[in-house]
Amino acid sequence: MAEPTVPLGEITTTHGLDGRVKLNPFNLDTAVLVAGRKVYLDLANAHAELELAADAKPIKNQFLIKLLGIDRIDEAQRWVGATLSVNESALEPLNPGQYYHYQVIGFEVFDKDGARIGIIESVLSTAGNDILVVKEAEKEFLIPAVKEIVEKVDFDSRRVIVNPPQGLLDL
Repeated sequence: MAEPTVPLGEITTTHGLDGRVKLNPFNLDTAVLVAGRKVYLDLANAHAELELAADAKPIKNQFLIKLLGIDRIDEAQRWVGATLSVNESALEPLNPGQYYHYQVIGFEVFDKDGARIGIIESVLSTAGNDILVVKEAEKEFLIPAVKEIVEKVDFDSRRVIVNPPQGLLDL
């Protein structure tokens, strides 16, 4: 069985004539985009396994990356819109109580009294804290992922227990 991959971001545009691309990362703090790292590019109709030719260079809120074998702008243009992923084993180990965003996608969210709120569809990174995007039917809830609200993340049952302040779920 193939090792699971983890999406790190989306290629947004080309940069220069030599095949470099800009990556809009899901996590600006990632340190895995280093020379020699195996990466995977996925579009609806195309997939590739490539290698980073050099360490990613941060520019504003993106990374400038160079991939081995992509040496011209027309070769790079083909991958605009692609998701760039790495093997799960390439991620840095976390401290106890920490988790990667992708690990909680699909978890059910309940309040402390056991009432189901919805399912985590994504996690937004903001300057202050992460936000859990929880959906239930036609409603969407934005729940700050802070210790004052998130009481428990249970990986065995794939559940998150929250204690939202009054009115948060009414917005």
